[in-house]
Parts: sequence; C-alpha cells; structure tokens
Amino acid sequence: MKLILAVLVVFLVVGTQAEWYHFPAEAYHGAKDMWQAYQDMIEANTKESDKYFHARGNYDAAERGPGGKWAAEVISDGVEALQGLRRHGNSDSEADQEASRWGRNGGDPDAYRPKDLSKKY
Repeated sequence: MKLILAVLVVFLVVGTQAEWYHFPAEAYHGAKDMWQAYQDMIEANTKESDKYFHARGNYDAAERGPGGKWAAEVISDGVEALQGLRRHGNSDSEADQEASRWGRNGGDPDAYRPKDLSKKY
C-alpha cells in the first residue's frame, strides 16, 4: 500500500511539473503562429524571403512551448511533403526544412532575412 501511495505521489508531482495540460493550447497557438508567418510571407511578396518566414513561423511557434514546437514540426513536415509531390527534386524543400529546424530550435530567424524585406516583418 505504501509503495502504491509513493508511486502515486511521484506521478502527481512529475505530472504537475511537466504541465502536460498546456500542450493543446500551445499547439493551437503554435499553429496560429505558423499561419501568421504564412500570411506575412504572402503579404510581403519579397523575393528570397520564404526561408525567413519558415524560420520565423517555427521560431514563434516553438516559443509557445512543447506543444507549439510539435505543431510547427508537424505543419512544416506536412507542407513540405505535399509540396514534394508537386516538385522535381528536393533541394528547395531541404533548404526550407533547414530554415524551419533552425527557427524551431531557437535560431534567430533574421539569419535568413533578405536585405530588401520590410522591417515590418
């Protein structure tokens, strides 16, 4: 009985510290961050800016927490998989994924910022 109680207490302490219950909200807001980066990319309409927006969307989503990072990875992988079906070769896809990983892992999106992109973004 004492062992069961001890395991239950440890489980509750670890579960509370992990704050797993925030995951769905983080994922939702992370997906919104990805959508906003996409909308900004369309609005900016600037050559060579897609890598910046990949990095920025992933960065913003990952800043939300584990749920946001998960959403960014799922969305990035899904978009690239769909685009890969329509492309010949995958050099651009791999460059997009590299920018996405950079942002998702905390890299500064400005590393991919083109010179002529408005400071608004």
